[in-house]
Order: sequence, then C-alpha cells, then structure tokens
Amino acid sequence: MATTADLLADGFGRIRENVAEVLDGLTPSQLSSQLDAEANSVSWLIWHLTRVQDDHVAAAFGVTQVWSADGWARRFGLPAATMDHGYGQTPEQVAEFAKATASAELLGEYHEAVHAQTIKLLSQVSDADLDRIVDKRWTPPVTLGVRLVSVMDDDMQHVGQAAFVQGILLRRG
Repeated sequence: MATTADLLADGFGRIRENVAEVLDGLTPSQLSSQLDAEANSVSWLIWHLTRVQDDHVAAAFGVTQVWSADGWARRFGLPAATMDHGYGQTPEQVAEFAKATASAELLGEYHEAVHAQTIKLLSQVSDADLDRIVDKRWTPPVTLGVRLVSVMDDDMQHVGQAAFVQGILLRRG
C-alpha cells in the first residue's frame, strides 16, 4: 500500500524525469534560445522551477536551501548572496539569464541535488504532517500538503513549457 510520502515522491520523481529529458541533448545555444523577446528560455525555466522547489520545500521543512548550502549561485556565475528564484523578473532579466546561461549539465546537477533533498524530506512525511501550517502569510494559512502540491503543480507546468520550447527548437534544428 502506497503512503503519502510515496505518492509525493512519485510526483517529484516525474518532474525529475521530465527535467532530465528536456535537458538531454540541448546545446548551450538552444538552452538559452528565446522564442521571442519576452519568452522564457529552457535554461531559465529549468533553473526557475528548481529554485522554487528548493526555496519552498526547504522553507516548509525549516532547512537550508541547497542553493545556499552548496554554493550554487557561484556555480551559476551569480553573486554568492543571490537568492532570486525568478518570481517578478522582468523580460530583460530573463533574457540576461538566458545569455549567461549555465550548461545542461549544471542545470541537471542542481536539479538532482534539490530532488535528493526533497526526497529525503518527504521520506519522513506522514498523513498527520500534511495539516501542519507552513506559511501564515496567506488566508487561509498554507499547510504542508497544500505547499507540496502547489510546488509540484508549478514545477510540472514549467517543465511542460520547457518541453514545448525544446520541441520547437529541435524541429528547427
């Protein structure tokens, strides 16, 4: 019989698989390509969905983000104190990230590290934990269950967008 932790791990595992599939075989030029001046690149979409997962899951469990614990900002060529995750970025900021994009390997490594922390944290989740309030800034306050489903939903949408862009880029050659 599957547990809540198993179901959550399966959902995040599917995101992980899709991220790997999207990144596989894309050139640096394709990773940073924008379909128009206000579109998100594959690299930005994968970075963003991984940053959101890292930020939100770490906060929900009261642990340090992988991003800051393991020096990922520096690895991405960003100032060490950078904690951005993409919300509210202008089209110009997205384009700048696309120009300075990381490799598929680096994006994949960061996602793998965040996924590993997520799975470790989820392995301890029971049904009773899902009702724990993790964010009081909202009305109603956000529970752990709602936060985890919200992160999965956001990640799935963004990896789907990245797969769509990847498909167009691969057809263009």
